Amino acid sequence: MTRALELRNVSKTYGSGPTAVHALRDVDLSVDRGELVAVMGPSGSGKSTLLTIAGTLEEASEGNVLIDGLDLATVSRSDHAQMRRRWIGYVFQDFNLLPGLTALENVTLPLELDGVPSKEAREAGLEAMEELHVAESVNRYPDELSGGERQRVAISRAIVGERSLLLADEPTGALDSVNGEAVMRLLRAATRRGVAGVVVTHEAQLASWADRVIFLRDGYVVDQTVAPPGPESLLAAAER
Repeated sequence: MTRALELRNVSKTYGSGPTAVHALRDVDLSVDRGELVAVMGPSGSGKSTLLTIAGTLEEASEGNVLIDGLDLATVSRSDHAQMRRRWIGYVFQDFNLLPGLTALENVTLPLELDGVPSKEAREAGLEAMEELHVAESVNRYPDELSGGERQRVAISRAIVGERSLLLADEPTGALDSVNGEAVMRLLRAATRRGVAGVVVTHEAQLASWADRVIFLRDGYVVDQTVAPPGPESLLAAAER
């Protein structure tokens, strides 16, 4: 089976010489379709950099990144943009919704940019929003929505269409514990449909929803649990 995501000996360095910052160092990571992987680690450990590289938003300094078996080094920048629209869903920390578009228009935008007819894009967007119980907000603008509603709209946009990879950077950071659990339940549901998911979180309770948890420190993968044993054990592993 082709893996949705593979990082092979990936390193990322910003700057050069004595002031260089090594955000990632020789990271290996593979995520299969239907699998949810959580990434934990202290601030500055490289978690967000890992996601931006996996999502083709920036390039690795060294190593190889493969999406659905395709090595990103072999495709152009314009093809990277097309891959993001077609195959990759990204949930940003700040939701990143466009204020001048309605909730539904935000959700359907990636499809329409990829040439999907408006009617087909609207139907797919409505289906995604219905699945996330936010369809009643299709004609409302982002500033008319609660934090939880904006998050569900952002996730709808990330999963709309035939996505193979879902990346989420601290998707519960602005939410209370109840809504945070609800978001993880939604991400878990997406993987049950065959989507591969990678979520960055600092909360062990939420990471326990994942099939596997990897721990980053100073850009290195320092540990991982294949079957999360529970929040207390995850916290202990993260502190090692």
